[in-house]
Amino acid sequence: MARRKCCGFVDEEPACRRFLPEGTATAEVARVSMEEFEAIRLKDMAGLDQNGCAAAMGLSRPTFQRILRSARLKVATALVAGQQILFEGGSYTMKNRVFECVDCKHRWEEAPCTAGGRHGYEIACPKCGGMKKMKVAEDGTGTMCGGGHHGHGHGHGHGCCGGH
Repeated sequence: MARRKCCGFVDEEPACRRFLPEGTATAEVARVSMEEFEAIRLKDMAGLDQNGCAAAMGLSRPTFQRILRSARLKVATALVAGQQILFEGGSYTMKNRVFECVDCKHRWEEAPCTAGGRHGYEIACPKCGGMKKMKVAEDGTGTMCGGGHHGHGHGHGHGCCGGH
């Protein structure tokens, strides 16, 4: 009997959905799922230990380890073999986002796909109506949200939840 697919939490989508090797128009494609992307982001970029990564994704540590191993193998193979890397699909749920208004310091939570598919940068503070806000990470640190370039990996035409 096949294992049930785990549905890990993903906090950020990639800023770029496809990488192409130089000089090849029709390279083979390595498909990296969104939970594999998140595993690499948490472990290799954010520098969390495997227990922290697993907790952030709502997975067991062995499941996180399998996802990370699969992701690293796909990326390494693509780099060595000159394949395209395409980030898409998978079994995942986008996490809610927490924002803090710069003007009034009010904090609130937004679902990943709010009414009208809004991503956050165009959402006003529910308390004062201000547009200056920070996205607050789980560790309490914040990053500014701005107008046209909002730094959350959206604007790729796939919607704010990776197509689901």
